[in-house]
Amino acid sequence: MISHVLAPMNDSEMATKAFEFALETYTDAEFTVLNVIGVPTWHMGSATGLALSGDLSETAQAQAESVFEAAREVARRHDVEITTVIDLGDPSQAIIKRAEDFDIVVIGGHERKLSSRLLVGNVAATVTRQSPVPVTVVE
Repeated sequence: MISHVLAPMNDSEMATKAFEFALETYTDAEFTVLNVIGVPTWHMGSATGLALSGDLSETAQAQAESVFEAAREVARRHDVEITTVIDLGDPSQAIIKRAEDFDIVVIGGHERKLSSRLLVGNVAATVTRQSPVPVTVVE
């Protein structure tokens, strides 16, 4: 039985669709929504602001809040309370590390834009290959 679901989310439509699927499928489970703030690199422009901010924790929280508010809205429609968590770093590795404490990971599939897939890589594929628990990819 699935009792604790990890739902990694960003601001993509695919992440929201995956979270909706998880809520509909695992109706008796507890849900944790994870937002991973990428570390600054040459191709992750939005993460660059973290490096320039005075308070890394506060800036990460501000960036994640819109993702969490969207997740809370979806959860409210299902009358479910969620826990939210922020991690910093490589999204794939952060999800894999967190997965150890859950029964399953439900994640959205890749972005449809080729440029996003080439630059960022396919997080869902990496998580699927390396996760210590089952992974459901929703596309």
